[in-house]
Amino acid sequence: MTKSYDWIVVGAGFTGASLSYELAKQGLWVLLIEQHTHLQGATRYSYGGLAFWSGTTDLTRQICAEGEAIHRNLSAELEADTHFHDLDLLMTIGPDEDADAIYQFYQQFAKQPQRISPQAAGELEPLLNTEAIAAALVIPHGQIEPELATQAYVNAFLRVGGELYVGQVTGLSYGQLGQATGVICEQASFGAAHTVICAGAFSRALLKSAGIPTRVYFTHAEIIETAPQSDLQLRTMVSQADLKRFDLERSASIDALDPLWDEPGHEPAPPILDAGAIQLPDGRFRIGQLSRTLTDLEAAVERPSSEAQIRAGVRPLLPAIADLPGEWCRCQIAYSADQLPLVGAMPGVEGLHLFTGFSSPLAIAPALARRFAAQAVGGEDSLLVPLSPQRFAGAIS
Repeated sequence: MTKSYDWIVVGAGFTGASLSYELAKQGLWVLLIEQHTHLQGATRYSYGGLAFWSGTTDLTRQICAEGEAIHRNLSAELEADTHFHDLDLLMTIGPDEDADAIYQFYQQFAKQPQRISPQAAGELEPLLNTEAIAAALVIPHGQIEPELATQAYVNAFLRVGGELYVGQVTGLSYGQLGQATGVICEQASFGAAHTVICAGAFSRALLKSAGIPTRVYFTHAEIIETAPQSDLQLRTMVSQADLKRFDLERSASIDALDPLWDEPGHEPAPPILDAGAIQLPDGRFRIGQLSRTLTDLEAAVERPSSEAQIRAGVRPLLPAIADLPGEWCRCQIAYSADQLPLVGAMPGVEGLHLFTGFSSPLAIAPALARRFAAQAVGGEDSLLVPLSPQRFAGAIS
C-alpha cells in the first residue's frame, strides 16, 4: 500500500528544507524527498550571502525584513549554529565604469550603499588591490554557512515529526479527476494531499516530464572552492557593483526564447563573469562566478577554460587569493522569468504547488516558507498572491 502524507516536499536544498520544517511545525504530516545523501547543487556551492537590503518594492522589502528577523534568531530556533553573522558587502567599480550611474542604480533599494574611495575600500578590505578600482560601494550584508543551515533545518524538521526519504523522484501520480496525488520514485511511491516542488533548476525538467509547462529557468554557475586557509582572511564579501548575472537571466528568459529551454543543446544568451569572492567561516574561499544559460542540465563545460577565466577575472581585484589551489565546481541556479520566485498552487493541477525559482534564496526563503505553511492551514495570504505561478498562466497556456 502507498503511504500517504499531508504534504510531500520534493528537494532538500535550503528552500525545501526550510519549507518542510515550517509545514511540519504547523502540525502537518510531511515527507521530504531528496535524491542525494550529501548536499549538492546551488545550496552546496552558495556564497551564503544575505542581501536583506535588496528589496525594491513593498513586497520584496517586507519579505527581506521578515527574512532578516528570522535569520537573527534561527540558530536558537533550530537548536544548531547556522553561523549567521553580519558582514560588509564591498562592491567594486572599475576605472572604465560609470561610477555615478552605478551609484544611482543602487538608490532604488530598501537600504542604499555608501560610496567610498579606493583608499577607504583598501582599509576595509586589505586583500583588495585598490589600483584596480576607481571607487567602491559598501553596505551591511549578512552571511550564513549554507550547508550547516540547511542541515539544521532538516534536523529540526525530523524532530517535529517530519520524515525524510532519500531517492530520486521520477514522476507525479494523479487521481481520476486529474489532481496530483503524490510522487513516484525509482523504488517507491508516496501519496499526499499536496505535493510541492522545491527542486530548483531540476523543477522545470520534472514538471515537463509530467506534461506541465512552467517558467522556471536556470544558469550554470561555476566557481573555484579552496581548502580552508588559516593565513589569509577576507574581511568582506567582494563582488562587482555592476553585476551582470541578473541581466543574463532576463535576456535568456524572454517569451521568444522559452521553447529553447525544453530542448538540450541551446545557449539562449552568452556567458558572463561577475568577479568576486567570499570566505566561509571554516576558512574556505569560494571564488567566481562564471554564469551560463545552457538548456541541458548536464551540459558539458570545458573546465580548464572556465577555471582560467574565473582566475583571470578575480586576479586584478584579489591577487592574493586568485591563484590559490582549489577545486572547480559547478551547480545550477533556478530563476523565474520576472526574477521573483514561484510560490503557490500550480494552475490547472489540483494538489500541486511550487516553491522554486529563487535566484537568491537564502535571505527570503525562510520568510516565504513560514507564510506558505501558515497559508496551508489557514486562509490565503495576500502577500503571496503576486508570487503565484498563476501570473504566468497566460504566457504558457
